Amino acid sequence: MRKLFQKILLKPVLWATVKFSSRPDKEKIFRALDKLYRNILDEPGKKGLIIPFDGHSGKFIIFSDQHKGARNGADDFTQSEPNYLAALDYYNTNEFSFISMGDSEELWENSLSQVKKFNEATFEAERNFAQQNRFIKIFGNHDLYWDNDPIAWWHLKKIYKEDVKIYEGAVLAVTAGNKPIHIFCTHGHQGDANSDGNWFSKFFVANIWAPLQAYLRINPNTPAYDGEKKTLHNDIMYEWSSLQKDLLLVTGHTHQPVFTSLTHLERLYKKFQLAKQGNKAEQVTELQNEIRKIEKEFSAVAVDYMSMKPFYFNSGCCCFSDGDITGIEIADGCIRLVKWKRKEEQSQREVLESISLAELVINI
Repeated sequence: MRKLFQKILLKPVLWATVKFSSRPDKEKIFRALDKLYRNILDEPGKKGLIIPFDGHSGKFIIFSDQHKGARNGADDFTQSEPNYLAALDYYNTNEFSFISMGDSEELWENSLSQVKKFNEATFEAERNFAQQNRFIKIFGNHDLYWDNDPIAWWHLKKIYKEDVKIYEGAVLAVTAGNKPIHIFCTHGHQGDANSDGNWFSKFFVANIWAPLQAYLRINPNTPAYDGEKKTLHNDIMYEWSSLQKDLLLVTGHTHQPVFTSLTHLERLYKKFQLAKQGNKAEQVTELQNEIRKIEKEFSAVAVDYMSMKPFYFNSGCCCFSDGDITGIEIADGCIRLVKWKRKEEQSQREVLESISLAELVINI
């Protein structure tokens, strides 16, 4: 019966979610990002931190959108927990600083007590970073509670056994290629009416979508669902970052990994066009085959993907339906898009893309 309802109700529910929620508003997003970035620079420690680091020795891992839940049918994090725990163990052992960049807890669909009860292992893994002063926690739209509840600080201390301050963003300051740059990290929901206070989206998720998702066991966290809107949001983030000076922008929110301003499909298309121009027949065939395998997961592509500059990055998410997680690493003078996936009953780290910061700053 459940499978029948899945087949019947999936498209109508997703259609309603798109139809009645708000589309990203470029002007609002620009104003919100301008304000947050300026606030961090003018009053560091209030809305966010400024963290200077050495480009060769500094190490950061940025994960977002875990959406930790109550281990029911609506908990998108369940399948990803083993990869997440393995990743945090690796990064803690190797002395990375951990930036948890929003929507870490799914507090639209669950109470905080439920999330705490069913995620003791993940909170303990995060606590290892907090106790070594290597943990930066940023709020998103689904865990806005951390920013607006007067006793959130108390719950954070109970969870992490340390005073953990919540921020809206962080600015990593580094010199690369003799050029000072800022890496501005924030969840990315700012200015988006759907995520920044839209009454319908909150009502729909809490009262309709969450119970229905729990029963149907549907995970919408794939680019195949509402990919056009996700690409539009990423395009707006890219456009804002392109107007800044000596700045890279790293966000989450869309669950769609982006590296040097391109999604995986856009990167393949670009490689394909360059291979055609260079008359590299074997490479053209290989890229065509790879594109065919994944293009059904994307419903939109930026029109100017061939000329986009490498200003913008998106960490993806830690709740893909297959259990994989993605994140942004900064280490060894490089910035990388990484994936953690299960293979032969073990979690393995895979570097999807990598570029040195020195090479990157030439183009910004």
